[in-house]
Amino acid sequence: MEDRYELTILMPCLNEAETLEICIKKAQRFLEQNNVCGEVLVADNGSTDGSRKIAKRCGARLIYVEEKGYGAALIGGCNAAHGKYVIMGDADDSYDFEHLMPFLEKLREGYDLVMGNRFKGGIEPGAMPLLHKYLGNPVLSFVARLLFPSPVGDYHCGLRGYRKKAIQKIGLVTTGMEYASEMVVKATLYHLSIVEVPTTLKKDGRSRAPHLRSWSDGWRHMKFLLMHSPNWLFMYPGAILFVIGMTVMTILSFGTIKIGQVGLGIHTMMYAAVAMMIGYNLIMFSTFTKIYAQVTGFIPAKGRVHDYMQESTTEKGVLLGFVILLLGIASTLLAFLAWKQKGFGDLIPEEIMRITIPAMVFIVIGFELIFGSFFIGILHIKHKKNPDYEDR
Repeated sequence: MEDRYELTILMPCLNEAETLEICIKKAQRFLEQNNVCGEVLVADNGSTDGSRKIAKRCGARLIYVEEKGYGAALIGGCNAAHGKYVIMGDADDSYDFEHLMPFLEKLREGYDLVMGNRFKGGIEPGAMPLLHKYLGNPVLSFVARLLFPSPVGDYHCGLRGYRKKAIQKIGLVTTGMEYASEMVVKATLYHLSIVEVPTTLKKDGRSRAPHLRSWSDGWRHMKFLLMHSPNWLFMYPGAILFVIGMTVMTILSFGTIKIGQVGLGIHTMMYAAVAMMIGYNLIMFSTFTKIYAQVTGFIPAKGRVHDYMQESTTEKGVLLGFVILLLGIASTLLAFLAWKQKGFGDLIPEEIMRITIPAMVFIVIGFELIFGSFFIGILHIKHKKNPDYEDR
């Protein structure tokens, strides 16, 4: 049944009895009026209000998706679609299913993902809550474009089209509302061709509240974006902290400096050391995350980062860790000799701590690099699940 039709118009459905029929009829009119060989597919996610009967009565193809969630319904619908292309849209009568040619034309041109942009096409008064219109969508879309550069200005538009095989290939897995972000993020990471077309949004025809939960779903989208960008979540903050901490600690190791009336000494040096160690830990978290993500297919395993990871062996990391550890031990011996010269008596903190603080940092980072390198080696181990030992 693969590619039996050119187009599948896919509607996720959870208790949409009030609006489902009009959405199906609009989609059917589009197919008929534009001579498009296609189908209308309803992916029901557990409706109890008669939506299933409506879908069958109106001539749409109906499938049942047991796993709950917006994303789950759309993944199930995509897998069941008989069309070469899929255009998905909510069954709440807020999207215009009669004017889908801009989407289909771009798909025919060869684009893998065609996103609608409601801000360019027009948003009917009352169709989008002000919180979403002026804060939620613009902020999340800005963050998404910052982390994953793409031509998409409206990351959360529910009306979008895609080439079925291309979207299946990138392996979408999220089952909730963050599915909308996952599709664009992974399409960007896997270098699919993406384009945007204007579309409209009108007030939906339901009398009940929408399924979307502004704050919780917004946070899930933001969390998803950050989890797919180890550089922004870990690497960049870690590198900034590490460089600032190392710079300040190095400067203060030569003596107290004054900025106006403020003197920066060993106490500032201690906080610089803390910043340096936190920064190093974040950099290691970034490394762990990237390796895990690439091994599991969470993000594509290619590019300069992947090549570097392949070249970075456990042995190299352990060797470098021992070198740093030895620097810490050597600095500690210098401090011990300074103490010995004082007859193991009282020391001047401002003098001795300029040696012991860097020594402590070297020792901590050295040990963490040694054991972190072994952990990286563990993450690189290829394994295969043994079904005989699962669920035991």
